[in-house]
Amino acid sequence: MIIHKGETLFRQGESGPLYHLKSGILKIVRVHEDGNSILLNIIVPDEMIPHHSLISPNPYHGTAVALSSCEVDVLPAADWYRELERNPEQFRHIAVQLQNKLRMMQQRIDQLTEAAPAEKLSKLQRWFQLYIGSDAITDVLTQDEIGQFLGIRRETVNRLLRAHKTSAGPKNS
Repeated sequence: MIIHKGETLFRQGESGPLYHLKSGILKIVRVHEDGNSILLNIIVPDEMIPHHSLISPNPYHGTAVALSSCEVDVLPAADWYRELERNPEQFRHIAVQLQNKLRMMQQRIDQLTEAAPAEKLSKLQRWFQLYIGSDAITDVLTQDEIGQFLGIRRETVNRLLRAHKTSAGPKNS
């Protein structure tokens, strides 16, 4: 199935199938009771989601929104869990996927532990280049989401992006 930038794959609190992201990039956001939306995670190609339901069913913890056009395989939950029971080798496959996601999250934590906001942003931009190619991070995430991801204020993100643009100079025509 194809979902386009800005479309929702699933919503927080609902239950349903699992998904395998074949291409594209998704964000997982969580909306709190007061209406504030927080960016929780970025899903990259070859991930199966939701992570917390790969072994046992749970309602979706957040809402999955496409940051670019995505190709997604739908994995019906009943079929997925039945196959796990029949094929215990699948647990190793799941463990490897979760290990890879843990490593990615460790890289994110490393980004957050940088003291200087400029270095946090620089590391995030380099990390994003692995998944979004030449697009600017601001073409994919809002300044508020970047700030949430880095643990810094949106205003700081704005100032750092402007300073980076100024130091890069005008583009050649």
